[in-house]
Amino acid sequence: MTGRPHGYARYNLDGCRCYTCGWARSQYDEQRKHAIRRGTWQPWVDAAPVRLHLTTLQNCGIGLRTAAALAGIDRKRLQTILNGRPERGTGPQEKVRPALAAAILAIEPTLDNVAPSTPIDATCTLRRLRALAAAGWPQSHIAARLGQTPANYGALLTQTAVTARVARLVRSVYDQLWLADPLDHGVTRRWADQSRAVARKRRWAPPGAWDEATIDDPATAPEWTGACGTYEGYLIHQRTRIPTCPPCREARRTHIPGSTAA
Repeated sequence: MTGRPHGYARYNLDGCRCYTCGWARSQYDEQRKHAIRRGTWQPWVDAAPVRLHLTTLQNCGIGLRTAAALAGIDRKRLQTILNGRPERGTGPQEKVRPALAAAILAIEPTLDNVAPSTPIDATCTLRRLRALAAAGWPQSHIAARLGQTPANYGALLTQTAVTARVARLVRSVYDQLWLADPLDHGVTRRWADQSRAVARKRRWAPPGAWDEATIDDPATAPEWTGACGTYEGYLIHQRTRIPTCPPCREARRTHIPGSTAA
């Protein structure tokens, strides 16, 4: 007898006839009977989409070991889907169970599960660094928390892609600092004010212009005023002397044809 948990698989593969395994088998048979009667019985699905998804995950730095852990599936089953069983002379698996396919297709290459060296778009990382600068955190302080020299940090601010390791580290530092007052952490008022002035000149959005959903979506724009993208938002920019964002400049041009909003 193997260490397989009691249930349908142990009933069929190991011949266990305990109450738990017998109950699982009877439930399976009952569900199968009803599904056949309703015309929804689908014991197998095409393995090609699953194989393609596994290949895509590998290209994103998610190996079979990680994918297997995320899906709760033995790694050898994924290897069979991809490469078959050469020692038995069989090719890649053509059909898989629907539940297995659903578990694998549900895996997404997110920042948290790709390999540390995987290159990713730097947009969301730069948003966080710039937001911290707008909140009064000097570059030297942020660089120190990232374990970088000021020169390396300056280069980071110009990159279009970063590794997943750097992106995760920046996210962690941002989560620690975005609500904190720089003056409570050794930053002088002079340097905090200078950091904010540089950020304002470069139109870097502060933490308050982002939320958890928008800061990680490259297609979104910062919400500076609570009404950005409208003429009202443009007026708030003017009253508060916040640099006018592109959506509000466009709203100004739409509201007053021929205008050139600053």
